[in-house]
Amino acid sequence: MVLAIQRLLGLEKGSKEEAKARLKFLLVHDRVDLTPVQLESMKTEIIEVVSRYVEIDRTAAEFRLEKDRAGVALVSSIPVFRVATRAASAAC
Repeated sequence: MVLAIQRLLGLEKGSKEEAKARLKFLLVHDRVDLTPVQLESMKTEIIEVVSRYVEIDRTAAEFRLEKDRAGVALVSSIPVFRVATRAASAAC
């Protein structure tokens, strides 16, 4: 029942929207000329660097490539819990 309400309110993506998003990602991915392995490696490295400074939710981190007039951008969403202890002590 909850899923039906979410669909009615437009809060849940249908399979059509998900397929569109995947296709858009593949088209942008082709323009950047990165292999899926390279893209995954880049994501892993970014998460490692960010986690040195803040505690993050690694499982919820999202990365995507977006195309606009200026070119292609890497857009990320990384949920942050708090400043990491190491970063706080290094600043003192």
